[in-house]
Amino acid sequence: MTKVLVVQNDSGGGPRRFGEWLEQEGLALDVVHAYAGAPLPRRLDHAAIMPLGGGPMPDDDVAMPWLAAVRELVADALERDVPVFGVCQGGQLLAHVAGGGVTASHGEPELGSTPITLRPDAADDPLFAGLPPRVTAVQRHVDAITQLPPGAVWLAESERCPHQAFRQGARAWGVQFHPEAGADRVRAWSDESISARGFDPARLRTEADRDEQESAAVWRQVAHRFARAVRAEG
Repeated sequence: MTKVLVVQNDSGGGPRRFGEWLEQEGLALDVVHAYAGAPLPRRLDHAAIMPLGGGPMPDDDVAMPWLAAVRELVADALERDVPVFGVCQGGQLLAHVAGGGVTASHGEPELGSTPITLRPDAADDPLFAGLPPRVTAVQRHVDAITQLPPGAVWLAESERCPHQAFRQGARAWGVQFHPEAGADRVRAWSDESISARGFDPARLRTEADRDEQESAAVWRQVAHRFARAVRAEG
């Protein structure tokens, strides 16, 4: 089967529903629990790579010593035009590797179901074309991409964080949000962690439940499109 390397950088992460949607399209996931010390391949022998989220900056090799290896794999993918889908820290890592800028604790934090607006260039993108002009996705970040890499196509923005989605080259995408996370993830966050970021826990959960059905339909479509791009490349 066509295999996707999924790099899990945090014990609370994982490909979740996005992974299930990829499997529906015939892909097999090779999930490496890097946070637990599982070794990463020295070379990318997969049809695609999907680096997931994590708390530190994408170049914080002290907090996450394996990130150097992930950056090398993503750089290899970019050089060989292997599909990439980077999520949150993974999207920041793609931007960093491709020559963009990521800044710690930049601007205002985003937490919970957040409105995202597609930009004009999304109309021609293989993953984002034809999506609703305004969509929602679960967010949980304080760091942000502050400069897109040279040649990147800017696909989506939000009120607090301009660089929500971009494409690098023909088949590498980075997103700041979490398409793999549904309302159940928001409900699992503690009241204390939500309040510490200046958000109301009850309101955050209500909004996530309200947006769940439409949001899931949109990101399922994106996952299926990415899977088709991977199969076409393979």
